[in-house]
Amino acid sequence: MSTVWPEIPYTAWQETCSALHLYAEIVGKYRLARTPWVNHSWHATYYVNARGLTTSLIPDIVGVEITFDLLRHVVRGETTDGSRMEIPLGPMSVAEFDARFREMITRLGGTPDFHDCPNEVPDPVPFRDDNRKRPYDAAAVERFFRALVLIDRVFFRFRTSFLGKVSPVHLFWGAFDLAVTRFSGRPAPLHPGGAPGLPDDVTREAYSHQVSSAGFWPGGGGTDFPAFYSYTYPMPDGFAEAKVAPAQAYFDQKLKEFVLPYEAVQKSADPDAVLMAFLDSTYRAAADLGGWNRAALECPVGQPLRPRPVSQQE
Repeated sequence: MSTVWPEIPYTAWQETCSALHLYAEIVGKYRLARTPWVNHSWHATYYVNARGLTTSLIPDIVGVEITFDLLRHVVRGETTDGSRMEIPLGPMSVAEFDARFREMITRLGGTPDFHDCPNEVPDPVPFRDDNRKRPYDAAAVERFFRALVLIDRVFFRFRTSFLGKVSPVHLFWGAFDLAVTRFSGRPAPLHPGGAPGLPDDVTREAYSHQVSSAGFWPGGGGTDFPAFYSYTYPMPDGFAEAKVAPAQAYFDQKLKEFVLPYEAVQKSADPDAVLMAFLDSTYRAAADLGGWNRAALECPVGQPLRPRPVSQQE
């Protein structure tokens, strides 16, 4: 796996990306339907692993894990009793993938009953009715996976410097974004809801507490290019005008969040440092303007084999 950040222009693989997103929704909805609710919908997500994206173990039958293997281009189902099946990824319709996935879960002994329509996408079509043939650009998918691995590494490092409640680094299938979220520890005002394609109860539970959240989407989430984002809820006065790094970052008035084009990171001399500067500076703006107790919530970035020193006051 190369440490060189790949080019992943959205328009070059837009149709494949859209198809992969919808396939991820289908598998994600299966996990959602079988897993007890965890705060902020953390039970519904994917995680980057050595092959692509994994659900981790789902509590259906004896336990089943679904992996999007983006190197072999298959979706693999494995159970804790040793059963294993695969679906090849390639040109097909969403309806075809949906039918094959449900058959795989049935043959593994699971229960393939879940909501049949995508969320957080424009003009949603029920999976079983989406018969348009979709392309599959395997090389583009592999480049996307390589980018996710490198982004996940930086997000994880950023996560280590926070003592308060912080989410895993995980991918939400609704918006198809890799994200990490920090919490101030204080309740937030009731969210007004109204997020496209998302039930208000889900949105309000997700934003029940004050957050600073950062993430990455490959494109199509308000931009026609891959980008990093950072936002806070509730948004304090002055956040949109805050000075953040690097210079290519800007506040998008429509999205109500800071945006940094992926290309600005990918083409820099030190992509990890540029991305970390974006994560740090946007978080500091949210925390300072939002009145977070930074002294109690922050710590040095984690180092291998080095426990964090604990003072007598903690």
